[in-house]
Amino acid sequence: MKKNVGTVDLIIRICVSITLATLFFTETVTGVAGIILLVLSGTIALSGIIGFCPFYVLFGINTCPVKSSK
Repeated sequence: MKKNVGTVDLIIRICVSITLATLFFTETVTGVAGIILLVLSGTIALSGIIGFCPFYVLFGINTCPVKSSK
C-alpha cells in the first residue's frame, strides 16, 4: 500500500474531519444524518493519518510529492 495522500491533502482532510465531528457533537446535525457525518469524519481522518486513500487509486490521483533520487 503506497502512500498517495500528500501533506496539504492531509491537513485539509483533518480540518474537514474536525468540522464534521464538531457539527455532530454540537448537535447542529442530529439523527441519522449526524451519525453518517460522524462516520464520514472518522473515515476522512483515518485516510489522512494513514496516508492512503482508496478513491485516489480508483481515479489515479497521487498528491504525494515525487522523491528525487540523486
